[in-house]
Amino acid sequence: MENDDRTSQQAPAPEEPARPEPAKADLPPILTVDELAGFLRLNRKTVYEALSRGEIPGVRRIGGTFRISRDSVLGWMNRQVAGGGRRRHVP
Repeated sequence: MENDDRTSQQAPAPEEPARPEPAKADLPPILTVDELAGFLRLNRKTVYEALSRGEIPGVRRIGGTFRISRDSVLGWMNRQVAGGGRRRHVP
């Protein structure tokens, strides 16, 4: 039996497609802490700490819960990327 080189070579594995960034339409206009944490890929505790330090814009506290403006967060993130720095949000 002859060894056929064509059958012994394996095709390269296809690359996984790049995971697209969540679009504005993928997020509700008003985010909960859990939704924001998922979007930012952070722990809830980290998000709560950032909220208490005033580091995230567009935040309103309603009763005992936080609600965060999607557009404010997306704009803030774009400015962070463009400016390359950390700035504390002062409400």
